Amino acid sequence: MFLNPFSTRVSADEIGDLQVQIDELAKLKTLSENATAPLEKEVATLESRVKSAQAGIAKAKQQIVDLAASIDKREKDLVYHYQIFSNRVAESYKRERTFNPLSLFLSSQSASQLTKELAYQESARAQDDRLIRSLSEEIGKLGEDKKKLESDQVRLAALSKQLDTQADFFKGEIAKAKDYQKELSGKIADLSAKQQAILSARSGTFITSAGSVPIGSDFEASIAGFREKAPGNSFAVFAFGAYTHRKGMSQYGAKARANAGQDYKKILSAYYGKDPVSKDTGGDISVDGVGSISFEEKYLYGIAEMPSDWPAEALKAQAVAARSYAYRYKKDGRSICTTEACQVYNSSKAANVPEAWKKAVNETRGMILEDVVTYYSSTTGGYLSTSGWDTTDHSGGGEWTSRAYESLANSPWFYKAWYRNGYRNDSASCGRYPWLSQEEMSDILNAWLVRKDPRGADTARILPVTIRECGVGGQSGDPYSMSELRNFVDNPVTSISSVQTKHNDSGYTSEVVFQTNRGTVSMSGSEFKETFNTRAPGYISIPQSGFSFFNIEKK
Repeated sequence: MFLNPFSTRVSADEIGDLQVQIDELAKLKTLSENATAPLEKEVATLESRVKSAQAGIAKAKQQIVDLAASIDKREKDLVYHYQIFSNRVAESYKRERTFNPLSLFLSSQSASQLTKELAYQESARAQDDRLIRSLSEEIGKLGEDKKKLESDQVRLAALSKQLDTQADFFKGEIAKAKDYQKELSGKIADLSAKQQAILSARSGTFITSAGSVPIGSDFEASIAGFREKAPGNSFAVFAFGAYTHRKGMSQYGAKARANAGQDYKKILSAYYGKDPVSKDTGGDISVDGVGSISFEEKYLYGIAEMPSDWPAEALKAQAVAARSYAYRYKKDGRSICTTEACQVYNSSKAANVPEAWKKAVNETRGMILEDVVTYYSSTTGGYLSTSGWDTTDHSGGGEWTSRAYESLANSPWFYKAWYRNGYRNDSASCGRYPWLSQEEMSDILNAWLVRKDPRGADTARILPVTIRECGVGGQSGDPYSMSELRNFVDNPVTSISSVQTKHNDSGYTSEVVFQTNRGTVSMSGSEFKETFNTRAPGYISIPQSGFSFFNIEKK
């Protein structure tokens, strides 16, 4: 919501420019990963199933090999036992042919010996019978196992062929899925030049300071205005911080800290992690369009970055930050610009310096912060990449907004809905307010669905439906109407019952979850912001570059 960020000193600084580029690259990477992750998961599942089936085939093949080896060994054993059996049969045949019970009776010396001989003959016959049965059973079992082996080999060959066919199919599908991922990443990242121009205009490239813009409120852009004036079933997107780099010192945060009793050194330490040191800052500095002027008594007196009626300790913190920023130019002999591209200098203010500001400069004379670029901005949205949550308890949990220093200082840009073609309260609004109807918010979701799966749609036509009447970034075009866009979606979104936004510990909106007529529609915060800024009507936007930190209200 808030809007401004430290003065442009950031844009002019080479390190700042690199950081902006890195942030943009990180945003594009997140978009690609969020879009392709589900497909990657499906690909992994397919590959896992193919590997599992292949493992089963391999196991079955090994079982057949083991069975074949077992049959081979059993056949060899059977040959050996068959030879024994043949000898036993021959011996048995001989005994039967030569057996004479009378001779046995006459040759036996006693009844006991006769009984033993008869028992032996009976035992031999019984043993032969058992061996015959055993061999017969083994021969039968061996035959059955051979038939099973032949059957299993035929079935396994068929299964292997079937799996090979399926594996080839899945490999093809996996390749297609991966190609689709690349295509999808390209469609998300490589937007048309027209869309890029719109996103650039709505994300905002200018940076302002608390002292260089009107402090007046825009009631319609506030949560109070939304609750009072918006029709029922409306939606509004409120940005935390808006045009800001989220580095260094928050000017409204410094104001609240000073009101809470913190002195300028504690404020500076909170935002920069350093205490000021004393330097010889006498002499002149070269100023664009002005010439060489006294650094302390002229240049710093004319810094117009913070209202002079703010608390004295906040003014002192601002004086040290401004001095530290400009001291680099002075020391290097470079000329410093007078706009937000560096930090705002006003000759009129220098000639007629407000007493409170003059006192803040004089009382901190020579005090600078070393080894740090002293970025600062009006409002950062409650979180700074350099120091974390700018809240009274350093936490972003629970009702954190009530603990945010910028909220306590009543920053007009801390939580704001953006709907004007610029950051001033009198900028053009395309004849509308910052809230969206059910149909308009549903259209945003349908635009996201079409971008994910175009189904023949020309995604370059996903533009604000009002682009002809109210060009954004100087663009016009032929956007799809809301009804045309719905035709590209199976079961399009037509109603939204609720919406929830989630943020993470890094001060980003991590996820947006809508409950709709087609069920849950969930996307990352960066995806929503990009789609919203590409499609939202009028000048409604989320003016944040390189990050996404916002909330969606439903009435």
